[in-house]
Amino acid sequence: HTEDELSRSSHSNPGKSLVNGIKTNPASSSPKSSLPVPMGPPVYVDLAYIPNHCSGKNTDPEFFKRVRASYYVVSGNDAANGEPSRAVLDALLEGKAQWGENLQVTLIPTHDTEVTREWYQQTHEKQQELNIMVLASSSTVVMQDESFPACKIEF
Repeated sequence: HTEDELSRSSHSNPGKSLVNGIKTNPASSSPKSSLPVPMGPPVYVDLAYIPNHCSGKNTDPEFFKRVRASYYVVSGNDAANGEPSRAVLDALLEGKAQWGENLQVTLIPTHDTEVTREWYQQTHEKQQELNIMVLASSSTVVMQDESFPACKIEF
């Protein structure tokens, strides 16, 4: 390949050598061999979807230290695969405690799970201390032959 062809191919597929947004050695795409995440300022967003159905595989306290959202959506309804993960919910508390500012955060679970309920009950005081509100839904949406809980969020 010529240098121009290599340049064009890297621009047409920019994520090919990225693992979790981190540039890696092209010979190895394993996250374990990736470089450490460089320190930088936190990112503030209105809404963040916790990756991988709130599985502990990709989300840790560092995620919550760096991605500061007004609303976090927690999906996952598969206890056999650890979704949602109690460790991720605890990581939210740990990460939020490092913010240094007491901004309101709303956690929006997409499913009512045993893990989420237990976490809510066991950490309720810490949630209040950190200004974290867990949004429970009492609304139901019916579409075709399916019904599911729903929340309305306004910005």
